[in-house]
Parts: sequence; structure tokens; C-alpha cells
Amino acid sequence: MTAIPADDAALSDSPKTRGVFAGPLSAFAENKLAVVGLGIVVAFILFCYVGPLVYHTDQVHIDLSQATLPPSGAHPLGTNEVGYDQLGRLMAGGQSSLEVGVAAALLATVFGTLWGAIAGYAGGFIDSAMMRIVDALLAVPALFLLLFLASIARPTIGLLILVIAFISWLGPARLVRGQALTLRTRDYVTSVRLMGGGPLRAILRHIAPNAIGTVVVNATFQVADAILLVATLSFLGLGIPPPAANWGDMLSNGINYTYDGYWWLIYPPGLAIVLVVVAFNLIGDALRDSFEVRLQKR
Repeated sequence: MTAIPADDAALSDSPKTRGVFAGPLSAFAENKLAVVGLGIVVAFILFCYVGPLVYHTDQVHIDLSQATLPPSGAHPLGTNEVGYDQLGRLMAGGQSSLEVGVAAALLATVFGTLWGAIAGYAGGFIDSAMMRIVDALLAVPALFLLLFLASIARPTIGLLILVIAFISWLGPARLVRGQALTLRTRDYVTSVRLMGGGPLRAILRHIAPNAIGTVVVNATFQVADAILLVATLSFLGLGIPPPAANWGDMLSNGINYTYDGYWWLIYPPGLAIVLVVVAFNLIGDALRDSFEVRLQKR
């Protein structure tokens, strides 16, 4: 039998080489609700990005002569108060909502992960100072921060991403910091120090990758929360200005016609928000259970 070098044996025993995603993916596939949630997300992505290539509508020029028409063969979901085709608007609004939600969640997760990993690994005064900043921002109501930041500048997709990410990175930072406090005492992190490796290498190569379960699960919930925040801001009139659209803005405009019987202005965007948010939460719940199964088997 060929002897395995000591370095290779240590590498094969490292948590990074044990198939981090193999077990969770298998458990995820067995979760029927998770598969349904993933199917809903994929369906909405196809609807919002492939749909406009098949169903062409004018979402720039208003036509008041076509305002508030009920669903028909020409307009399957009717038209809104300024004559935009509601089905085409739903596709365009979905693009903005999904782009802001996913981008804000990714930005918040990456920044929060690095912040929490650095704080947990460093410990001491650095940890205390960094986490006091997090605590101070958490003490301020999120909606107040959103309203303040969104009101001092003209809302755009880029600004909404930054604004939502600004208040969303706090949760991942606290979660990863707790993971880092535990991981920094592990043998493979201690070995990095003894071999002369710097803190940056320990954080990027060992602590952050081994907190991947917490990060991935939290990211899915961040997407759902970000989509809801976009809808909230738009509902309060601080969304992307026309002719751009998003589901929250569509719902806000539709509420004005509640007593006029124009149900097609309310239910489609409201149902889209609910389905996408629930789908991401189902995915997040399944991923959390999947990674917990992996940890139990280990």
C-alpha cells in the first residue's frame, strides 16, 4: 500500500475537501416544498426575462384611451390607470424587483460575512468595536433608515440596491461572527498561525468557507426580505419613478382603485410578491435543514 504524505493526509481531512454541498444538495432534493419553491423562482425568472421576448408591449408611452381596460384577448390582464398592458408591466416590474432583491442580498451577504469573520477571528478590542457599530445600526428602525436614505436622493435601481444592502448586512455579520468565534479555535486555523499564515489567509481560506452553510441559508432569506423592502419603499412612494416599474409600485397604484372593482390592478402584483417571497423562504428553510443534516451526520 502506498503511503500518503502527511500534508496530503491533512488536506484530505480538511472540512473544505469533504464535499460541502454533496450532502445538503441531496437532502434539498428530497424536500418537496423546497423543490416547489425552486420551481416557482425559476418560473418567475423565465416569466420576467423570457416573457417580454415573446409578449411585446409598450411600457414607455402612456395611452389614456386604453386606461383601466378589463382583461381581454388583447390584454390578458387588462391595462392600468395610464394604459400600460398589465401583463407586460408585471414582467417589467418583476425584473426590477428580482434584480434589486438578489443584488442587495448578495452585496449584504458578502460584506456582512467579511465583517463578521474579521470581528470573530480578531476578537478583543477589534471585535468589540466592530460589533458595537453593528449594534448601533440595529438599534435604529430599518424602515426609518430606508425612508431617510431613499428620500435624500432620486431613487434608482443602483441606489435601492445600496440602501437595502446598507441595512441588510447586519444580520449576516452577527451570524458569521458567532461562527468565527467557534472556528478560530479549530486545529486547521491554529495550524495556519503556526505555519506563519496571516489573518487574511485564515479568514478567506478557512473561516469564511467553513461558515458557508450559515451564509447560504441566510442569503436566501435576505433575497426574500429585500424583495419585501423594495415593495415597501415603492408602496410608500419611494420606489423607482415611472416609466420604470416594480411590483410594489404596481400594488401601490392599484390600491387607489380598490373600490372601483379593478381587481387586475391589485391581485397580480400582490400575488407575485407573495409567491416569490414564500418560494425563497421555502428554499431557505430547506437549505437550513439540509446543512443541519450534514452537520449531524458528521
